[in-house]
Amino acid sequence: MNVLKGVITGILTEKEISLVRVDANGCALSSIVIDTPAGSSYLHIDSRVNCIFKETEVMIAKTFPLAISVQNKIECTVKKITAGKILCQIELQIIPGSDGPCVIHSIITRNACEQLDLKENDRVVALIKTNEVSLSAHD
Repeated sequence: MNVLKGVITGILTEKEISLVRVDANGCALSSIVIDTPAGSSYLHIDSRVNCIFKETEVMIAKTFPLAISVQNKIECTVKKITAGKILCQIELQIIPGSDGPCVIHSIITRNACEQLDLKENDRVVALIKTNEVSLSAHD
C-alpha cells in the first residue's frame, strides 16, 4: 500500500461527495471522498492527511506530455524493477518536491513492463485515478 503525507489545498463539494485536492510532497493529488467538511473533522483546508492507494492502481506512462483524463500524474524515476513471470513490481522515486525524495510502488504486468521497455533510471509518469486515492487523517 502506498501512503503519501499531504495537506489539503482545496475542497469542492456537491451533495454528499467532495473532490479534495492535496499537496503531497510537492505533488498535486485529488481524491473523491463520500463525505463533506460538515460531516468530517479532517476535511478542511490545511488539514494534514494521508493519501493511500494500492500498488496495483498505479499505472505507468513514458510519453510526455500526456493528454489523458487521469488527474493524478506524478513524475518519477524508476529506481528498481523486480520482475516475475507474470507481474513486475516497480519502485518509483518521486521527482523531489519541497519535502525531498519519496518512493511509491506500482505493480504492472510483465508484458506491460516489456512493452514500455522500462529500465532503471527511466523518467516516467505514475498515474492514479482520482477514485482510487483514499484519504485518512494524518496521525
